[in-house]
Amino acid sequence: MALRELEYPFDTQYILKKRKALKRKLLADGTSRLKKKIAVLGGSTTEDIVSAAELFLLNFGIEAKFYQSEYAQYWEDGVFGNAELDSFSPDLIYVCTSLCNLRFEPDPARTREDSKALLDAEFGRFETLWDKLGRFGCPVIQNNFELPFYALMGNMDCRHHSALGYAVNVMNLRFADYAQEHSNFYLLDLNRTSAEYGLERWHDRSYWYMYKYMCAREAVPYIGYQLALIVKSVYGKNRKLLALDLDNTLWGGIVGDDGVNGLAIGQETGVSQAYYEFQKYAGQLKSLGTVLTVCSKNEEENALAGLNHPEGALRPDDFALIKANWDPKDKNLLETVGQLDLLPSAIVFADDNPAEREIVRQSIPEAAIPELTEPEKYITAISRSGYFEPVTISADDLKRSEMYRQNAKRAELAASVTDYGEYLKSLEMIGEIMPFAEIYYQRIAQLTNKSNQFNLTTRRYSESDIAGFAASDEYITLYGKLSDRFGDNGVVSVVIGQIQEDTLYITLWLMSCRVLKRDMELAMLDGLVKEAKARGIKKLIGEYIPTAKNKMVKHFYDSVLGFRLVTEEDDGSAKYELDITDYTDKNKYISTGKDSL
Repeated sequence: MALRELEYPFDTQYILKKRKALKRKLLADGTSRLKKKIAVLGGSTTEDIVSAAELFLLNFGIEAKFYQSEYAQYWEDGVFGNAELDSFSPDLIYVCTSLCNLRFEPDPARTREDSKALLDAEFGRFETLWDKLGRFGCPVIQNNFELPFYALMGNMDCRHHSALGYAVNVMNLRFADYAQEHSNFYLLDLNRTSAEYGLERWHDRSYWYMYKYMCAREAVPYIGYQLALIVKSVYGKNRKLLALDLDNTLWGGIVGDDGVNGLAIGQETGVSQAYYEFQKYAGQLKSLGTVLTVCSKNEEENALAGLNHPEGALRPDDFALIKANWDPKDKNLLETVGQLDLLPSAIVFADDNPAEREIVRQSIPEAAIPELTEPEKYITAISRSGYFEPVTISADDLKRSEMYRQNAKRAELAASVTDYGEYLKSLEMIGEIMPFAEIYYQRIAQLTNKSNQFNLTTRRYSESDIAGFAASDEYITLYGKLSDRFGDNGVVSVVIGQIQEDTLYITLWLMSCRVLKRDMELAMLDGLVKEAKARGIKKLIGEYIPTAKNKMVKHFYDSVLGFRLVTEEDDGSAKYELDITDYTDKNKYISTGKDSL
C-alpha cells in the first residue's frame, strides 16, 4: 500500500528522520513487489540517496537490493570491476556523479581549442565507463551535471569556452545526444532537479566539506526520488490513465449553473489562462500516450458543451471515455478501467474537490490522487509526481490514447451483438505474426517490462536482450500485431522460445489485455507451431510461473491452447506439453497477411 508521506510534495527532513520506520511500514504491508538489484556507482557520498530511493521504490512496488561503490570509486568500479560488483550481477546500474566529478577548471587564459580538447577528454572518460558497463547487459542511469554554485565570469559564464558554466552546458548536451543514440541508457536530470530545489539552497558547501555530499542533505531525497521515477518507468510501473473532473478542474466555474459563456477558460484573464494551460498540458500528456477520460458529476449535455468551449484546448474526441453523470466517482472510475481493460493502478484522478479526492482515495487505494489546490499549480502537481514518467517513446505510445478510444467503440459493439462469434467476424481483424524485427525491439522490451496480467512467466528483458534473442539460432521469436475496422492495436503479443533438440521451451508468452478473447492467442500459437515445424521441432513445452497479477492465465496452456499438464509444484508453477506433429490451426477469426506466419 502506497504511503502519502512519500508522494509529491514530500517533506525531505521527515523522510531522512523517519526512513527506517517508513521502510518497516512499507515492508509490513504484505504487498507483493518486483525485486531488483541496483548497483550505485557514486562520485560522492551516496548512502542517503540510496536510503531515499529505496523508500520511493517500495512505494512504487519495487523492492530493491543495492550495491554501493566505495567513495568516489565510480569510474574504477565501472571500468575495472571488482569481485563484489561482478557477483552482485545488477539488474540496473546508477552512475551517481555531479559537478564535483567534472574535471574542468575555469581558466580565462585557455584557448578555445584547449577547452574543447579538455571537454572531449572528459566526455571520453565517461564514454569509456558506459562502454565497460555494457558487460552487465542491463540499463544504465547516469546523472547529468548541475550548474556551479558560483559564476567566475558572471553572465559570460554560460558562454565563454573556458568557463565552468559553459562546460556544464556542453557536457549535458553531449550526454543527452549519447542517450538518444543508445538504448537502455537514461539520464537523471540533476540539472533540472537542482534548479527546482533552488540552486543556492542546493549548494550548501558545508555538506561537501564535511561529509562529501554533492548537495545539501535536505535535497538528497529529491535525487533518490528522481532515480525511483526512472526505475519504475523502466520496469513498467507507470500510470496510464488521467481521469479528469470538469468544473473548477478543466475550467473555472460550474457549467450547469454558469453556462458555457460564464466559464473561465482561454486568454482573457489570469485565471482563465491557468485553466487553458492545464487543458493544454493534459493534451500534451495525451500526445505522449496517456489515456484521458472524464469523471464528472454533471449532465452529459452540459459536459460536452463545456468541452466544446471555443477557447478550450481539449475536445470530446480527446477522451477515450466520458463519464458525466451523478453516480459516485469511485464507481465511474472502476467502470472506466473495466471498459478500457486497465487496472485500478493505472488511474491518476485529478479533481479540485478534496472531499471527492478522499472518497476515491479510500475506495480505490491503488489510484494516484494529486493534491490540486490553485489552478496555476495543477500542472506542477501532476508533472512533478512523475506518474507518466517516460524513458522511451515508441510509436505505439504515441497512438495509445487513440487505441483505447477505439477499444471503447469495440466494447460498445460487443454489447450490441448477441452472438460473440458474429461480433468477432464483424471486427474484420487482420493479424501480422512475424519474427522479431528491429523496428519493434523497443516496443517488445517495453511490453516485457510492464506488469502484465497476461504474462505466463513475467520475465523482463532489455532492448539488447531482445536483439540478442532475435539474432540467435537457438531461439524462436514472434511478435503479433492486430488491426480491425476500428483501427490498429499495434504490437500486442510476444512469444520467445528456446530450442533444445526437437523441443521448444517457451520462456515468454505475453499479450496486451486490450485484445483478450479475440483469437489472437490462437493465431500466435498457429504461427509459433508453423515456425517450430520449419525448424524440425516436434514438441512445445510451456511454463506458468504465478505472480500476484497473472492468475488469469493460470490455465491458459491447458484450457485455452490444449496443452497437457506435465508437472505442477506446490507454489502453483506448472509445465505443459503440446505434441505438434499433427497440429491443426485453431484461429478462426483473424486473417493473416501473406507475409505472416
